[in-house]
Amino acid sequence: MSRALMNARCRSAEPIGTATLSGWRFVINPEGFGSIAPQPGGRVHGVLWRLSARDFAAVNAYESVNAGLYVRRRLAVRSGEAQATALVYIARRQGEGVPRPGYIPLVVEAAREWQLPEPYIRALARWAPSRWRGARAKDTGEVG
Repeated sequence: MSRALMNARCRSAEPIGTATLSGWRFVINPEGFGSIAPQPGGRVHGVLWRLSARDFAAVNAYESVNAGLYVRRRLAVRSGEAQATALVYIARRQGEGVPRPGYIPLVVEAAREWQLPEPYIRALARWAPSRWRGARAKDTGEVG
């Protein structure tokens, strides 16, 4: 998520830095939004945030945790040389879908803002709907 979007939803959220989650891959869930799915050898890149209790409640509401769309899990991530435990939101309904209009450009823009690895950004961009989509990361064997 971009810094501006996160600050609009969670006023006191502080970015800790970028992080990597191993053994998972980015997917678009059947509702058209981002999630993750287990994949041996896979890697998801993202940003760690420090949240206040109010920010945490805002994220839970936004991610529809109480409505059952997403579940929270604590997973081990790597941030630089440090290992940490992060709270991660995962779509309850498994499977792949088509991204909602305008969704992937926001994801790619945020990935560029946080300077995530370029091969990973290209893999995210492949989720964008078009007449010819090309192969996605899981189809090409890219894992990071």
